[in-house]
Order: sequence, then structure tokens, then C-alpha cells
Amino acid sequence: MRLSRRKLVAGGIAAGAAPVLSAATRRAPNFVVILCDDLGYGDVGCYGGVIPTPAIDRTAREGLICTDYYAAANLCTPSRAGLLTGRYPVRCGLGWEVIQADDVRALPHSERTIADVLKPAGYVSGLFGKWHLGHKAADWMPIHYGFSSFFGLPYSHDMTPLTVWQADAGGAAPVSAEPNYPALQQQFYDHAERFIEANRERPFFAELAFSAPHLPSHPNPVFKGISRQGSYGDVVRELDALVGRLFGKLRTLKLERDTIVIFTSDNGPWFEGSSGPLRDRKGQSGYDGGYRVPFIVWGPGRIPAGRKTSAILSGVDVLPTLAALAGAPLPAGVELDGVDASAVLTRAGAASPREEILLFNNEDVIGVRTQRWKMVAQSYYRSRLIATDRWGLELFDMAAGGETYSLAQTYPDIATQMQKKIADGAARFAPFKKGPPPGRG
Repeated sequence: MRLSRRKLVAGGIAAGAAPVLSAATRRAPNFVVILCDDLGYGDVGCYGGVIPTPAIDRTAREGLICTDYYAAANLCTPSRAGLLTGRYPVRCGLGWEVIQADDVRALPHSERTIADVLKPAGYVSGLFGKWHLGHKAADWMPIHYGFSSFFGLPYSHDMTPLTVWQADAGGAAPVSAEPNYPALQQQFYDHAERFIEANRERPFFAELAFSAPHLPSHPNPVFKGISRQGSYGDVVRELDALVGRLFGKLRTLKLERDTIVIFTSDNGPWFEGSSGPLRDRKGQSGYDGGYRVPFIVWGPGRIPAGRKTSAILSGVDVLPTLAALAGAPLPAGVELDGVDASAVLTRAGAASPREEILLFNNEDVIGVRTQRWKMVAQSYYRSRLIATDRWGLELFDMAAGGETYSLAQTYPDIATQMQKKIADGAARFAPFKKGPPPGRG
């Protein structure tokens, strides 16, 4: 049934947030991770954006807004690999660029995903939207990586040939269809909603992986022309409305106090969109605009409302954090790069558990962020990757203005320490580097 324009645009979310209750009084929480594609730091209102995003903004008011969250990479495939596995993507062979239509690379089945980790704790998992972690092998779909349900795309919606797939673990053979581009985001949401309804009586993990606002923009006809920011803005308005619908559904099912929702993006904006006050964009070296994205956490009774934190967080922290919140053990014999950040989410004023975040450009460590400081070792200029120390080290005080003026000469000892962090990180991950796949060097 076709939804009215008003319902699509103005979907609401659950009102009010209660004090956090002890874990002993609540069942294990459901998790919904809303992962947008190429949504920038400045593309939503609560991060200073000009596109109206009332549902997302309300989510932030009723939950926690994280100002210093870094995606696991500045590009799609490695970022998604890092989020799902809790490991820097260079470890699994997906650190170099993104998987293309003729690319045979894939997430190794030896990797343990969030869905794998949560399964022993009684969770059922579904992924709805964009996968982009391999599509050539017979067992490429998320149902072979711990998920019980999948509806979505093998990769970005600007790639061809494009097919929409639906599959259920242990069910009939996967089915495919031609994409209806303006309907894709609505379809992803509809399948996620049906999954939530079907599993309301047990803990679930749903990844709602929108393929938008990645270009080209394909706004649903209901949203076409409703923003002042062109078709890109129309699509962001559409995503905002779907966020509103999700919270309305959780309220209707009386699941709002048993569910934690994370809203974020896989990397910064591409040729359109806003990185807000941050420097550079998707794929553009180690500056924040490619990595630092919105990260909002909502969960009445579990996540205290009306808070903002500048604690540094990384996409690789999502797996260990959800495992901790679910009471699920971490995978045995797996070296994680992520850390449990659940205290940051649940306790006001909690400090980041991280000492640093390494920033990769493809398989190379080119930057490091600590709570106060940031160093960028390489940057692109006229399509060439150059060492930024050609004109002096780039050391930034992130508590005092961001990546505008280097303070390396003012704080030489800090600069030396940050250089060592980059060198140590490069040495640590050098054995995992595989280089570009054949034909892409």
C-alpha cells in the first residue's frame, strides 16, 4: 500500500527517555544499526547541517550524539568490513579501494561478524540494503556470514550490472530482481521492518544499510523536490523520514525500551554533501572529512538522553561494544582492533577507552588521532599522494580549532610521539598488506 506523503515525511519517534536501569532488570537489548552511504558530518541538522532532518535530530535529543566518531575507513568496502568485524580492514584483505563489479575479493569466511558474535547469545540477525563485501563466490551473501535474512544489493547503486537479492538462511534459493532505483531505500526499510516484527519476541540485530545518499541521487517520487538542496537533499529528507518510521514502529511494537539504535555513515561525503567544519571528503587522505561522520545512539532506559560526548570512537569499536551490551563473549582466537566503548554510551562523562585511532588510506597508516591530538602524514595534491612533512609536520590540536594550523613546532615532543604512533602502526600492519588486486595497481 502506498504511504501518504505526510506519513513518509513526518514519521515520529518514541517520546521521552527514562533513567538507565540495571542490566539485571532488562532483557538483552535489540540492536538496529542504520548505516548510511556517504552521508557527511554536515548533512544532518544536529551536526550543523542545513538539510532539515527532524527525526534524526530528535533521535539525538533523546539519546547520545558523538562528535568524534571515525568510520573504520574513508571508503565504503573497508569501512563496512571494519564495522562488521571489529578489525582494521587491512587484516582481511579488503583494505585497498572498494570492490568493483568484476572484483573477486570478498570478506573471508574466517572473519567473525557482529551477527556471528551475537548468535550464541540468542540473537537473530538480518541485513537490509547494501553489502559491498564481495559478490562473486556462490556463498557471498550475508546469510553465509551469520545473518539469517538478507534483502539488498551486492554493492553501490552506481555500479552495474545491478541486481536486488533476497535470501534467507535455510530457506528457498535466493531470488533476484531488477532494481527500481527510486524505491530502493523504501524497500530496504520495509524488509527491515518486517524482520523486526517477525522477531519481536527475541533479541535481534538488524543492519539497515541504506545505499543513499551515495550518488547518483534517486529520491522517491514522494520526496522529489521537497528540499532546497537538490535531489541529494531530497534523499536525505527521505532517509530522515524512514528513521522516523522506524521509531514509530518500535513504539507501536512496544520495543522502544528494549532496543538500542545507532545511526551513522560508512564515510564522509563524495562529490555532493557536506563535511561541515571538517577538512576534505571521502577518500581524500587522512583529514577528518573522509572519516569523521555522525554517530548517534538511542535507547530509552539504557542510553541516557540529551547528552553529547567528544570521546574518540572508531567503527571497529561497534562489534565489541554491542557484544558487551548483549552479554555475548568475544570470538575466541580473534585479535580485535576495536574496544568496548559501552561505558561511553551508558555513563555520562565516561572517557574513551581508546588511546588512539589509526587512520588508513588503502592499506597504509597515514594518520593517527588521540583524544586531543591529530597527525596527518600523507595527503593528496593534484591526484598525487605526498608526504605532508614536506613543509613541516602536520600536528593539530583537535580541542582548539581542528585541522587548520599545525602546532608541530610549538609542541615538538608531542609531534615526535605522534610520529612514533604512525610508524608503529605501519610496522604492525605491514605484514597484512596485499596491495591492489590484479589490474588495479
